[in-house]
Amino acid sequence: MLRTIGRRLLLLIPTLFGLTVLLFFWVRALPGGPAVALLGERATPERVAEINELYGFNQPLIVQYFTWLGRLVQGDFGVSIQTQRPITEEFARRFPATLELTLFAIIVAVVLGIVIGYWAARRHGKAADHLAVGASLLGITIPVFFLAFMLKWLFAVQLGWLPSDGRQNPRLHATHYTNLYVLDGILTGEWDAAWDAFLHLILPGIALASIPLAIIVRITRAAVLEVQNADYVRTGRAKGVSQGTIRGRFILRNALLPVVTTIGLQVGLLLSGAILTESVFAFPGIGSFLYRAIFNRDFPVLQGFILFIAVLYALINLAVDVSYSFIDPRVRVQG
Repeated sequence: MLRTIGRRLLLLIPTLFGLTVLLFFWVRALPGGPAVALLGERATPERVAEINELYGFNQPLIVQYFTWLGRLVQGDFGVSIQTQRPITEEFARRFPATLELTLFAIIVAVVLGIVIGYWAARRHGKAADHLAVGASLLGITIPVFFLAFMLKWLFAVQLGWLPSDGRQNPRLHATHYTNLYVLDGILTGEWDAAWDAFLHLILPGIALASIPLAIIVRITRAAVLEVQNADYVRTGRAKGVSQGTIRGRFILRNALLPVVTTIGLQVGLLLSGAILTESVFAFPGIGSFLYRAIFNRDFPVLQGFILFIAVLYALINLAVDVSYSFIDPRVRVQG
């Protein structure tokens, strides 16, 4: 197990190295150079020269690349053009918000997705199955930003049941240690702050969970349909094994491998795809910060975000591979 993890971590090094090369030359290939792209309509010869000098764009490319790579190795992603603060500080300040929203969304998607997918497979060909398939197809096709606006309009504006934006009511004097607001409220015993933060998660969390939920429903349904007709399931029934054991250990456990793979991929997508959702609900996470970075042409932030998400994807995929051995011991033996 440890050897497999070490091997995967070593393979991560050339992958990230190749990504740094692509990112570096992508910025340098922008029309007019990165300085002109940053300045836009304000690009005068004097300002271009100033930006080139400030960021070292006037040095040879090979020197620029290894200077930038050296700073990356030390954990220095550069400075945001929007805020003039280190990018690592900006990410550290905003990532807990995105992480909290992502955790809420993936819990909703996984719990409901597996339950509905299994329920639909057990009623294959019936009205309940068709309803689940149709709803999952609808969940995949509806754009996230449209669903976010509709949820906000209905439940926050029209009905007033839930807050429309932000992470927490600013009038609450809550204590924050981890910057995970729900967890902070629980740890400090400030239950009103924890509940308020949870309410702020519901609408953006449901909007963000819609596509992963639909995908998990379909993958779970397909996996259960395939497994429940396997030879070992029929053999277990013939030997009089209880229905609870057959459904839990024989069917659901063996159907979880493709579902776990899907969940791992969806977690990475949620972390990287919260831009529109956070923007609609004014949720102060990485997504809303990146949204402003795109329009302000803050390329150091974009480069740092892409590298950050690449590392997260690799670590999540590693965690998925490790989880296989606990779900199906045969994977551990083969490894």
